[in-house]
Amino acid sequence: MFETLQSAPPDAILGLNEAYKGDPNPDKINLSVGVYKDADGKTPILECVKEAEKRLLDAESTKSYLSIDGAPEYGQHVQELLFGADANIVADGRVATVQAPGGTGALRVAADFVVSMFPSARIWCSQPTWANHPNIFQAAGLNQESYPYTDVATNELKFDEMLLALQNVPAGNVVLLHACCHNPSGIDPNHEQWQQISKVIADRQLLPLVDFAYQGFGDGLREDARGIAELCRTGGDLLISSSFSKNFGLYRERVGALTVVSQDAKATKTALSQIKRCIRANYSNPPAHGAAIVNVVLSDAKLRSTWEQELATMRKRIHRMRTRFVEIMKEKECGRDFSFITRQRGMFSFSGLTPEQVDELRETYSIYIVRSGRINVAGMTESNVERLCDAIASVL
Repeated sequence: MFETLQSAPPDAILGLNEAYKGDPNPDKINLSVGVYKDADGKTPILECVKEAEKRLLDAESTKSYLSIDGAPEYGQHVQELLFGADANIVADGRVATVQAPGGTGALRVAADFVVSMFPSARIWCSQPTWANHPNIFQAAGLNQESYPYTDVATNELKFDEMLLALQNVPAGNVVLLHACCHNPSGIDPNHEQWQQISKVIADRQLLPLVDFAYQGFGDGLREDARGIAELCRTGGDLLISSSFSKNFGLYRERVGALTVVSQDAKATKTALSQIKRCIRANYSNPPAHGAAIVNVVLSDAKLRSTWEQELATMRKRIHRMRTRFVEIMKEKECGRDFSFITRQRGMFSFSGLTPEQVDELRETYSIYIVRSGRINVAGMTESNVERLCDAIASVL
């Protein structure tokens, strides 16, 4: 049977990473995969994570299965980060959280839940959105539509067009929103815009699915959750996919969560039962190690303080590289204004480079960027940013 198969095309992002690894150029630069790099171009293990793992090694007594929804204390920590300490919706029993293998796993469980419970629903994604969103939803059998988001000409949010599109989404559909650090554009709604988005979603009786992969990478832990706070104020149903890949540096441990918010405790309990059924048919129960690290760090005041400091260091370095890149490109006088990059948040930005220019950067300068022009700002360092800017100025 396998002899009749045709090879699948390489993943648009991970395939670039493989090409980068095989490039012998010692000055090669990788701005494709969404992984944080420090000033030395390395993806570090956080000090708080190292200490937590030492404690786990000494204290761990079993490798038995977790429950379908994971460790209860993990869910409590996730909810505190999402909604703040002593949130009323948590106290009222309106919130339930299941542990998932990364944000990707949480999104797939959410999609399976929607398809099984609301088979006629469609999911509306921003244009553009993370390249893997369509793959996840298609694999689950969830039909997709899109709404306007990024204005390529101005590198700003097409807010009026976005809002108008959402006002015309049929009731009972799902709207995918990025909580902060929009991937791939880095463009986020402001507080007032989040209020308007939340009102439209409530008025249209839509189900928001929020992808929250970068909490703490935008403006801060609480600041980055303001969109979720606005969605919760309307009192409607809500699904949130969150991840600790970036803000804890736990990429390969696959640590994520899916959180459901309903109008009352009974509806939440019912939704949770159906989500657990989806998990059982998918991966049965989640991996333990990464979530255990998060539990240790967030349960210890000193380790949590260390984590928040390390997270702030990562966030500030990204902001600093945005500023440095814009400064150098201005000095190059290449006829292109890149100041919009300093107004964006998170690891990504649209560079405005064409696919042909991206190809030239890779083939001539060993600089790897997704063909859409999305760049991982966290891949810039003080030692490579000058060369990067020279190459970009050349292809422009």
